Amino acid sequence: MNITGVMVYYYFICERKLWYFTNEINMEQNSELVSIGKILDETSYTRENKNILIDNTINIDFIKNGAVLHEVKKTKAIEEAGIWQVKYYMYYLEKKGIENITAKIDFPLLRDTKEIILELRDRQVLENVIKNIEDIAQNDKPPKLMEQKICKRCAYYDLCYV
Repeated sequence: MNITGVMVYYYFICERKLWYFTNEINMEQNSELVSIGKILDETSYTRENKNILIDNTINIDFIKNGAVLHEVKKTKAIEEAGIWQVKYYMYYLEKKGIENITAKIDFPLLRDTKEIILELRDRQVLENVIKNIEDIAQNDKPPKLMEQKICKRCAYYDLCYV
């Protein structure tokens, strides 16, 4: 199983959302918030070579100065998930022999940037995350519903609550 950055992102948001996604139940095409994110992607950093797909597994928003990965996010509402997504990109590339990678998360609407560092303990966490993602994806049914503040804005809300 190819673990993608989106899977890592979803893992840190909601394991149920991750299960739907890994089982090819996609609801994003109906989400206004996802549409806004796509417009932000299309209109931000237009001079950069964007959406760099590596091994059909990770999709980096853009790379600057040779080895500075950039991930673009609309808000900081679920910042932790974005941080782990970027750390996974760094970890993945490191496993492929690419060293000295640095990364940033850009919040163009907030005019802010956050520098991301991959530390030794992060690598251990990511190894566990990868195993957990594989386990979740192989389950016959989605994980238990975990009511969270962000649920009401989720593209999968109707699957969970209706």
